[in-house]
Amino acid sequence: MTGPGTTDTATADTATTDTATPGRARVASAVVIGAGLAGLTAAEGLAARGVEVTVLEARPRVGGRTHGIEVAPGAWIDAGAAYLGAKHTELLVLIKDLGLSTTPTTMLGASRFALDPATGADGELATRDGRFPPLNAVALGELFDRLAELTAQVDPEAPWLTPDAERLDALTAADWAEQQLDHPDARLFFPLFLGEMMAADPADISVLHMAFYLRSGGGLRYLNAFEGGAQEDRVAGGAHLLCERLAARLTDRRPGSVRLGEPVRSVVQDGEGVTVHTEAGAAYRAEVAVVALPPLLAESLDLRPVRPAPRAGERTGRGCAVKVNLVYPSPVWREHGLSGWSVNARGPLLSTVDDSPADAPDGSRVGVLTGFVTGAEAHRYAALGPEEQRAAAVEQAASLFPMLPEPIGFHRTDWVNEPYSKGCYAALFGPGDWSRLGPALTAPHGRVHWAGTETSTEFFGLLEGAIRSGHRVVAEILDAEATEV
Repeated sequence: MTGPGTTDTATADTATTDTATPGRARVASAVVIGAGLAGLTAAEGLAARGVEVTVLEARPRVGGRTHGIEVAPGAWIDAGAAYLGAKHTELLVLIKDLGLSTTPTTMLGASRFALDPATGADGELATRDGRFPPLNAVALGELFDRLAELTAQVDPEAPWLTPDAERLDALTAADWAEQQLDHPDARLFFPLFLGEMMAADPADISVLHMAFYLRSGGGLRYLNAFEGGAQEDRVAGGAHLLCERLAARLTDRRPGSVRLGEPVRSVVQDGEGVTVHTEAGAAYRAEVAVVALPPLLAESLDLRPVRPAPRAGERTGRGCAVKVNLVYPSPVWREHGLSGWSVNARGPLLSTVDDSPADAPDGSRVGVLTGFVTGAEAHRYAALGPEEQRAAAVEQAASLFPMLPEPIGFHRTDWVNEPYSKGCYAALFGPGDWSRLGPALTAPHGRVHWAGTETSTEFFGLLEGAIRSGHRVVAEILDAEATEV
């Protein structure tokens, strides 16, 4: 067993046994860096085939960009990644396999809109059934038509090979909007839409990345929909349970295989294997390593020999999201025929949604109004002090839903400045990134393999993409070993 301050290799007997068992890998040991959903999926897949796996996680918890908060006894909410839909087939299989279930995202009732940029939520509110904003329908229709045309052009498996990729990758989404959108309502709504879909400011991403992200996620309509779409359900009890149960399986197989609070500093390869060094001075020896970190974190690792291609570029950005959860004694907005959904031209809460958990085991219920602070607004809000953040969010929520009492709980998760995520929902590929980073996105660097939702061209940035990347790495390692036999 590999432990802190030691270097150890699997025995030759173990490797020989693996070759004799169909479906088992010849590789005997692996170190996985990152205990998010991608890393733990890869670790579980390798361990199930007899590989001795050690998972190193910098945080004091597993979960990565999933994170659960208990808002009442037995009632949990998602402070990170949360939603899923029917197209997320690998995620649904995993949920069932782990003995979990889903709960629908509640969207019954009317929506609120505060879309006057001069007055924001303090101005006249519009209340409408459904989620279509009270803006010029023709202008928004043209916006979505143009976005659909863009997404249809993208090569979903290799975006850098898209026709006219060089031009699309050099242009920011803000530049595209300036050129393509004439109506003020379309210009107003476009950054709000990108903030909701991608946690991005239009100035930070390339047009190619915008179009690819929308295509990869299942298409414009699917990504934007609750009923029948990518936001239809949540994991009952919180998405953090996925990683907690995967980690529990690993430690049941081999106690101590998931090590928390161990940031990795470097990965050194030689002809026999890899040695992973942590900031605390521990060393872990294995035959292969899986780096399951967001691009900006992966780029900061000291890899020797040096990787031939970068994991991030100068324009690669952090997903700009701060998630605010306001807790009330009950979802009182429902009593007034409101869904809790809102869209707002001014921050901090550019949108809100009803994320109230199901009844707790004791039959009690709390109401949770989740606010999304995204794009450029996320940086501004994250710079405020804790009391200012709370006051701004509570005031805006009360102006949107005047029936709200004083909240009994306030939770703010700042993903912009989270040191071991460097943004959420996912990294933002800026101008030139797909052309430079894309061709080597998944290519192994010797014995080092890459996982993470940003390495998946299917459902990039989503929970589903993270799982698929973990499965790909397992197959990649097994295939490499089979080729060497």
